[in-house]
Amino acid sequence: MPLAPKNLLVLMSDEHNPRALGVAGHRLARTPHLDRLAARGTRFTSTYVTSPICVPSRAGFATGKYQHQVGYWDNADPYEGAVPSWHHLLRARGHQVVSIGKLHFRGLPGDDHGFSQELLAMHVLDGIGDLKGLVRTDIPLRGGYDKLAKLAGPGESPYTRYDRDIAARAQSWLREEGRQRRERPWALFVSFVCPHFPLIAPPEFYDLYPLERMPLPKQYLGQERPDHPYLRDYAACVGYDLGFGGDHDKVRRALAGYLGLVSFMDDNIGKVLRALEDAGLAGDTRVVYTSDHGDNVGARGLWGKSTMYEESAGTPLMIAGPDVAAGTTCTVPVSHVDLFPFFLESSGCPAPAGAYHGVSPLALTVARDAERAVISEYHAIGSTAGITMLRKGRWKYVHCARYRPQLFDLEADPEELVDLGDDPAHRATIAALEAELRRFCDPDEVDARAKRRQAETLARHGGREAALARGDLNYTPAPGQAPDIN
Repeated sequence: MPLAPKNLLVLMSDEHNPRALGVAGHRLARTPHLDRLAARGTRFTSTYVTSPICVPSRAGFATGKYQHQVGYWDNADPYEGAVPSWHHLLRARGHQVVSIGKLHFRGLPGDDHGFSQELLAMHVLDGIGDLKGLVRTDIPLRGGYDKLAKLAGPGESPYTRYDRDIAARAQSWLREEGRQRRERPWALFVSFVCPHFPLIAPPEFYDLYPLERMPLPKQYLGQERPDHPYLRDYAACVGYDLGFGGDHDKVRRALAGYLGLVSFMDDNIGKVLRALEDAGLAGDTRVVYTSDHGDNVGARGLWGKSTMYEESAGTPLMIAGPDVAAGTTCTVPVSHVDLFPFFLESSGCPAPAGAYHGVSPLALTVARDAERAVISEYHAIGSTAGITMLRKGRWKYVHCARYRPQLFDLEADPEELVDLGDDPAHRATIAALEAELRRFCDPDEVDARAKRRQAETLARHGGREAALARGDLNYTPAPGQAPDIN
């Protein structure tokens, strides 16, 4: 049965590990507002981003397409509006579609990303982004990553101040604009930056996590860490863990900082949801919460994103509101591409044929398709060759264009502690999963195509040496802030 047209409130965070939620069973994370949202809606426990890094992921989220379909491969290849987004399609049907906060699109004068308004927008630096990430051979160790350990702790950062501004503007919009727009459903996209590093959390949230209660991340000790050539390539470029120098107290400070930022983000979401209720709009609005990707948070010695582990390529997803089952979980694999048709259907807009690849998550809660498969792709910072993940049923298969595959049995091994990729007993399973992956795309052809595009972009900006000379962009500056470049 089609959904009745309703307002749409889309809440997004940045770098939220899907396991760092009270409702997901995390024994430390305090996320009362997201837990309540999940309780009054449906939570999807196996949700994946199109790419586990900011710029490509947000392009996939906007367009409802995978990277092999639209490009936007890396953090120097931002969405510029050329491919129609769900915002474009809703606006074209006369809906007010407003964004507040981080977009990470190109953002040059004349770009039309599809919104009626962009408030407090954060886009990639100079409309270019991270050029150094285009270097895919003989990749040097990036600078500035020791700051992750040095800065972790209590305090305020440009990102926490920015998120407070985003929350305040969203509350004002709901109370002043949202309640006045009754002629047709509106869509409001509120996009926070936290818990993205720097791992500086406001003291009242940092203090929720005493260091003596912080366990070391799983497989953190050297002898426990997996040894795969892709991970070696990535660690040789992105040296976050080098900054900790084996000091476990610093690691625990970083964990407390991350969880403190998760709770800070949850508090901001709570303020926005209260404003929705205060404005009398909760009964006429569907709410979606997700993140642009996860964060390894020290697991296996990895920090940040850029891997296909659940902590990184996985993301939270919950939907609540009219016509959405309450207190329900769905374990069917879901992708961000599936939100594109949901956004259109939820607002009463028929989707044009061929406009999207996905299936509305609400339809998946009914179908419970055990054979459903989704993918995620990575062609960005620290990778000498692309990796493509396929999730189907109990299996996660990772095709590496240059190296041996990875395989995990998420039913028997939900923490991905045992890589079965070179186990002779699983050759038939790997062959079947690779054949399934190739129904989506040819991952080796896609790897070559991404590298051609990146080489062209690199040449247009002066080549390898010019990109290296530009320096390392540690994170995109908030509006009005100077960039942090090493």
